[in-house]
Amino acid sequence: MSREYPDYPRVGVGAVILHEDKVLLVRRGQSPSFGKWSLPGGLVELGETTTEAIAREILEECGIKIRVVDVAGVITRVVKDDAGRVRYHYVLVDYLAYPDSLDVVAGSDAGDARWFEIEGVANLDTTQGLLDMIRRAEALRGGTRR
Repeated sequence: MSREYPDYPRVGVGAVILHEDKVLLVRRGQSPSFGKWSLPGGLVELGETTTEAIAREILEECGIKIRVVDVAGVITRVVKDDAGRVRYHYVLVDYLAYPDSLDVVAGSDAGDARWFEIEGVANLDTTQGLLDMIRRAEALRGGTRR
């Protein structure tokens, strides 16, 4: 299944994993957005629910288990080439989650995986809309810190 120049949109999942005033981010190890900091996640596989997919992806990409809370947001990302053809088309379901462990290890899809102070995320080279999704997850979390 090709991610580039697809015949239909791909369904992806991401997780805003919060611990106190920190968020877990990964540096993208492949296109699209190679080298940018982003939420960990990936594509939903046939037969998986989105919550099963995000738990699997976080374990593969960051080496930790998570507790999924709820949907923080849904976004559509369409990237076109210079000729106007759709190069990438994703429908992304992002979840608020909490880690069972803080010891992350970047998997094969991620160039790096690290905890960042939420207030410092604006200073990073990130994927489009990342800070907004983190704020949505913070609002969903409410005032409680976990």
